[in-house]
Amino acid sequence: MKVAGIDEAGRGSVIGPLVVCGVAVEEEREKYLERLKLRDSKKLSPKRRIILARKIRKIAECCPVKITAQDIDLLRSKDVNLNEIEKIAIKKIIGELEPDKVIIDSMDVKPERLKSEVEGYRENLEVVSEHKADDKYTLVSAASIVAKVERDKAIANLRKEFPNIGSGYPSDPTTIAFLKEIPYDEMPNFVRRSWSTVSKMKK
Repeated sequence: MKVAGIDEAGRGSVIGPLVVCGVAVEEEREKYLERLKLRDSKKLSPKRRIILARKIRKIAECCPVKITAQDIDLLRSKDVNLNEIEKIAIKKIIGELEPDKVIIDSMDVKPERLKSEVEGYRENLEVVSEHKADDKYTLVSAASIVAKVERDKAIANLRKEFPNIGSGYPSDPTTIAFLKEIPYDEMPNFVRRSWSTVSKMKK
């Protein structure tokens, strides 16, 4: 029986991609991941995440899906909200990894609603959908770590050309200062223009 965990990184960011990642193993191999004592990526240092991500990739199948700022803006302009955008990635991950069971850190306020929907993505798919699943399930912790490392890589690449972007989150004064320096119509394509943080600057 193949089991997959799914989590994301960069959901609330105003800069860079949203990364949704699936990590899958045959059930009997999950013990090798458990030995790594994985936790939610937010509770680990960047250096520790990189080390663990390498180990996770040696043990499990990893399927990170990057959704660019441009794609997010385009989909939102067509009235596709962020939850639906994330579900597009989840569907792709399930199609790639073909798990028998999937555990998701639910972005839906009603985890049962997400469970019901995802069950329709693949025949006989068992779905667990819970809030804070990255704290409870090893495979979701693994997905959280790989997603965060991929997201951090994307931001590091952007910093080579734009060193003042900060973390990319609206709570970061460095990020906000960077955005305020650029006229709305000249925002780079890695900025999510549809975010209220940015669209307010248009005015």
